[in-house]
Amino acid sequence: MNKLQVKIYNKVSQLPDSWNALPNNDVFLKTPFLSALEQSSPKNITSYYIAFFKAKELVGIAIIQRVEMYLKDIFRNNKDKYLTQKTKQLISKIVRGNTLVIGNIMHTGQHGLYFNIKEISYKEYLEQLSLVIDEIKTNLKQEQNKKIRLIAFKDYFKNDVIHNNQDFFNTQKLYKVQVQPNMVFNIPESWNTLENYTSSFTKKYRDRFKSAKKKGAQITKQELTIKELNMLESKMYQLYKNVSDNARVNTFILNQNHFKILKRELKDNFKVFGYFLEEELVGFYTLILNNSTLETYFLGYNHKYQHKNQLYLNMLFDMAQFGIKNNFKKIVYARTAMEIKSSIGAKPKPMYIYMKHTNFVANSMLKLIVKYLNPTIKWKERHPFKY
Repeated sequence: MNKLQVKIYNKVSQLPDSWNALPNNDVFLKTPFLSALEQSSPKNITSYYIAFFKAKELVGIAIIQRVEMYLKDIFRNNKDKYLTQKTKQLISKIVRGNTLVIGNIMHTGQHGLYFNIKEISYKEYLEQLSLVIDEIKTNLKQEQNKKIRLIAFKDYFKNDVIHNNQDFFNTQKLYKVQVQPNMVFNIPESWNTLENYTSSFTKKYRDRFKSAKKKGAQITKQELTIKELNMLESKMYQLYKNVSDNARVNTFILNQNHFKILKRELKDNFKVFGYFLEEELVGFYTLILNNSTLETYFLGYNHKYQHKNQLYLNMLFDMAQFGIKNNFKKIVYARTAMEIKSSIGAKPKPMYIYMKHTNFVANSMLKLIVKYLNPTIKWKERHPFKY
């Protein structure tokens, strides 16, 4: 029986030629995306690329990210009341520092694990991955005197087979936490035009669609080239930060060149659409074409025009239109703004992570902290379609 061998790589350029040949069908695990991320990664994120070999054949891969989290990055809203600020400071003492994320912290979904189930069992794969995590922890301690405080496996749908490995997670003292759902729009096979989409709305939501389009009529929309991305880089970053800084919790800030680098590496698999008002960029959204799945990515807009021109709602509709016209099977709208996303057709899909704090006492408090950072949001799911 051939023994499994595991290698840790620090650079995409070091990866074996067979990396992209694996049939994982996930652009987030392919070298163009990984290379783009390596070149434009947030300052507090470092990636490790794990390769599993059997008889010198690559049979599995994994992505692990080291994330350095600190108070100013986690909580950017400094206008809180005194008690809230003190609560955040207490929480930051526990969660700040170095975290190892198995997966991609920058995007919702399971984009960190793949292996050939015919060559490795899930149990063997996870056990070897655990040894890799220990090795990374040891190396960081020896080389940089840094200690890993949190470990997290993210993000898994309810029906993901990883949940069948409870013995592993129990042994590693990783506990299962439900996080905000991933909003996913499954596109009927019979739809291929905008009319197919809008004619399926009830009158209330068809009127809402027309109202949004009317309010956005003054907006000029265009796909941006890499040359235009270079010219608009600073403005786009400002618009991205307008939205990002209003989030309840943050774990990173994008590098200003992120979108330009992604376009250069992913080419036609990365789309950026700009919204212009009198030749001024007032908003943008990005899409990643992931085989039959359309992944919505980061966006930004000028709050001054958000309500008046319904920028965000028009973006959601335009994303849906792009997915339908280009024959995607589903659109991943990710987390946040669940109610408005449900109003355009997306459905909530429960997601889970496995995590632990390396300090026993802090680990016992972690569930409460996760609930604070990821509260259950009361929202009303909308049902826009007639059937």
